[in-house]
Amino acid sequence: MGRDVPAIVFSHDDRRRFRDKVRRCLDAFALMLRDSRFDFDRPLAGLEIELNLVDDAGEPTMKNAQVLEAIAAPDWATELGRFNVEINIEPQRLSGDGFLRLEQTVRARLNHADARAQTVGSHMMLVGILPTLRESDVNEGTLSANPRYKLLNEQIFAARGEDLHLKITGVERLNTYADSITPEAACTSVQLHLQVSPATFANHWNAAQVIAGPQVAVAANSPYLFGKELWRETRLNLFEQATDTRPEELKTQGVRPRVWFGERWITSVFDLFEENFRYFPALLPLCEDEDPHEVLARGDVPDLAELSLHNGTIYRWNRPVYSASGGQPHLRVENRVLPAGPTVVDIIANAAFYYGLIRALAYTERPVWSQMSFLAAAENLRNAGRRGLEAKLYWPGLGEVSACELILRRLLPLAHEGLDLWGVDGAQRDRLLGIIEQRCLTGRTGAAWQVETVRSIGGDRYEALRQMTLRYIEHMHGNTPVHTWPV
Repeated sequence: MGRDVPAIVFSHDDRRRFRDKVRRCLDAFALMLRDSRFDFDRPLAGLEIELNLVDDAGEPTMKNAQVLEAIAAPDWATELGRFNVEINIEPQRLSGDGFLRLEQTVRARLNHADARAQTVGSHMMLVGILPTLRESDVNEGTLSANPRYKLLNEQIFAARGEDLHLKITGVERLNTYADSITPEAACTSVQLHLQVSPATFANHWNAAQVIAGPQVAVAANSPYLFGKELWRETRLNLFEQATDTRPEELKTQGVRPRVWFGERWITSVFDLFEENFRYFPALLPLCEDEDPHEVLARGDVPDLAELSLHNGTIYRWNRPVYSASGGQPHLRVENRVLPAGPTVVDIIANAAFYYGLIRALAYTERPVWSQMSFLAAAENLRNAGRRGLEAKLYWPGLGEVSACELILRRLLPLAHEGLDLWGVDGAQRDRLLGIIEQRCLTGRTGAAWQVETVRSIGGDRYEALRQMTLRYIEHMHGNTPVHTWPV
């Protein structure tokens, strides 16, 4: 959904043509999976990071257009809200000192961008949900100026036929309504990409689904929304509700949500794109001129633009990505469960944990997903979102255990093994996985630090959130792992 779209009104014919075109793309994709050579000989990992913009007082500032103009770099882009920006980091190898190079690259680009943002009265913050965000900050007027966001907003509300109902019960309760999708902009994440072959895609996706719960438990960083303490990773529940095209009646009928964990283990990447076609009506029925079958017939690689556009409006927590570049197609698993922050080194540690685990689990002789139900993996993610490291998670051979016990006893050794298989430098492996270990031993995630700090400040909740935000930003720039931050 990164492409720009024009302001437009869609007709019934537009939707019929788009459905037909997606079907043709899907048929062409099936032929490609059978006959084409996909690029996977050089496995690459990349990431996207979404950030919030705040002023000197730690409150949101609606200046992403001015900030991007000041940065003036092609790897930076708008996000949904005027208080958001996003950076895309070019994919690179993980072997050797790859993680160190990745960390240095991200830090250098963020430091430069933050310095430029300060010239227009803004600062950047890496966090899952901006703690000082108020309900009045998320409305149609604070959508980014790009027409694609306005169009997406219109289409989601046309499908719903009513306002969004945001209802989250955690430590405290939130019960409110929204007349735009702008609350989604409160959700700022890190998205990890991994290029894989068609033959191993299913194993990688299934493995990513299995570990989504533990990932969130150890990286939770979104405990506050609109001044209320909710889940440890409130972003999960908020994102599900803020992009929901279903009124209550369709939910009751079992219609699937567009923010979706899924409902089964897969045997091919084709399963996911076919589900997209079967279950979800188009939000943005825009057709290109390309005929994918004609492109294949002349020996070239089609863009499958409609297939990709439709896929981009279905927000799976682990999403398949098809792309064609340099005359060769490739596939990626896009992991979308992680919040941004708290620091660059925390983000890179989260990435090392993920890439190590997925490398170890995707090639095991007896896959872990063959030993547990899909529902158990989905419940793990929800429980981790609610309680973070205090969650109880299911794992084959262990049963239901605390997230900390699961990570320390079973997952960290697997991540260690996986990073060795990637050829990661031993010192970097130990440094980054040591951060994950220490979060478990101390119980200190970004979410835990935020809550402890706000409670220690006391007094007026919003003022405590504002002061905590300023302390957070100071620690963030120090790039010391969150488990070492004082309260």
